[in-house]
Amino acid sequence: MTDHSHPEPSLQAAFLRHTATLAPAQRVPGDDDSAVYRTLLESTKAIPWKIDWATMAFSYIGPQIEALLGWAPSTWITVNDWAERMHPDDREAVVNFCVAQSKAGTDHEADYRALTRDGGYVWLRDVVHVVRNDKGDVEALIGFMFDISERKRTEEKLAQLQRELEHLSFHDSLTGAGNRRKFDDVIERAWSAAIESGGALSLIMVDIDFFKSYNDYYGHLQGDECLKQVARVLAQAAGPDYFLGRFGGEEFVLVLPGADADAAIKIAERCRALIADEAIAHIRSPHQQRVTASFGVGTIAPTSRADRTAFINLVDAQLYHAKENGRNRIAAVDRAGMQGEGFKAHSR
Repeated sequence: MTDHSHPEPSLQAAFLRHTATLAPAQRVPGDDDSAVYRTLLESTKAIPWKIDWATMAFSYIGPQIEALLGWAPSTWITVNDWAERMHPDDREAVVNFCVAQSKAGTDHEADYRALTRDGGYVWLRDVVHVVRNDKGDVEALIGFMFDISERKRTEEKLAQLQRELEHLSFHDSLTGAGNRRKFDDVIERAWSAAIESGGALSLIMVDIDFFKSYNDYYGHLQGDECLKQVARVLAQAAGPDYFLGRFGGEEFVLVLPGADADAAIKIAERCRALIADEAIAHIRSPHQQRVTASFGVGTIAPTSRADRTAFINLVDAQLYHAKENGRNRIAAVDRAGMQGEGFKAHSR
């Protein structure tokens, strides 16, 4: 099972409904044309605007909009211009939210990506005040647009750091395979899913043969390279639908949800063959002086009475059996073994 806990998610449009009004309705941008008032509005980084509710036309937008987005104030005719100059992934949700809040007479704000004239995008926060007449009907919308691009870049960096930390907490830093913590999570979820579906669950445990001798002869740096190479081969053999983890040291584990016994054996055989094809030199190995691996394989259709830890121990025992009987081989729990004395012994 491919691990998708890293990607990635990009920043999305966001909304906030205000429980209290933002400003009194008596004084709105555009109502006062005094030079002082207009200068104050147009000297800020915030971009003021006003829309007539009856016509849905802009009656005013600050000249700062052109410096930020490249669109002259004269090109902002109606709300359609506002909606069309929005990232397509944000448009529907933002427009629907703002229209609904405006109809309800509720002040609100929305974060979204606005299209620049040269084809780029700038993150804006639009803060909206709904102006109502004496009868309580919506008369106009006034607001300010704020450039929040720097804030969003900071949020994205923090989100990326969080994803990296989460990845590190669940992955082996050397091989990139899942770590023991991730394995515990994956096997628990796979076990529960198999109980619910009544399907099979297979486990393959892998141990690199004579790895201590390899490290002693070639050194730990070369040993690390060997571990990375074997992990890559195992991931290739298992494919994207199954989980590969480093169980500890030179031992790896594959969790195969839905794979029956025959499929699990075939995957183990493919792993063994691909490791052989790598032809990693190991002068102290009796198997053609190449790096090889031993495999323990088990399959179960777990029930609520089955013991997950006992199953893992039984597969680990098969790995030990393969190593005790010459290494570079596969030992599998037969179907009788799942109900036999061996399983019961590991269930204690």
